Amino acid sequence: MEIALHTRLNPGRELDYDKVHETIPAELAAALKEAGVRDWRIWRDGTHLFHLIDVEDYQAMRAALREHPANVAWQEQVGPLHEVKDNYDGRDSGIAHVWSLSEQDS
Repeated sequence: MEIALHTRLNPGRELDYDKVHETIPAELAAALKEAGVRDWRIWRDGTHLFHLIDVEDYQAMRAALREHPANVAWQEQVGPLHEVKDNYDGRDSGIAHVWSLSEQDS
């Protein structure tokens, strides 16, 4: 499944966010893969972040990462950069999918 997310950075933290994402910790990358993430891409437009996640099961991934030590440490690092800190409460399901050219053509 693919999940799209939109998050926002605190103004002035754009370059900090880019810097910490040059290479994420190996432990976090392993935890993401173990949780079923095949790919996670992020685009930034000013303070707006757009994520596209290719994952087996988004809700299961979120549950697996909620208390994972590598993710907890990562959230402590990136959380202050965001306008709204991710609380991993399990209620989010990403941005609503509206249209796809490939789906229309099939």
